[in-house]
Amino acid sequence: MDHGQENITIVDENGNEQLCNVLFTFESDEYGKSYVLYYPIGAEEDENEEIEIHASSFTPNEDGEDGELLPVESDAEWDMIEEMLSTFLDEQEDEDEDEE
Repeated sequence: MDHGQENITIVDENGNEQLCNVLFTFESDEYGKSYVLYYPIGAEEDENEEIEIHASSFTPNEDGEDGELLPVESDAEWDMIEEMLSTFLDEQEDEDEDEE
């Protein structure tokens, strides 16, 4: 997966493919992994529903693209991901306020 990629296709446990928007990617030196946060395309269109954001780890292959998505394995990793997401959302909110 390219760190600049905007969409990814996720295959669920039933073998169904779902196109998702990539919210952002980041690398963690602490865990030696890259992470991607994403949400299903169309989720942002429903004003009454909160967008469910998913996270997976991945290791890019030799050419720096694509990689198998792997589940996040530990509570410590989830805590780090939630902190990164919170920072990202705060920065987006600040940018939105600056544009007004």
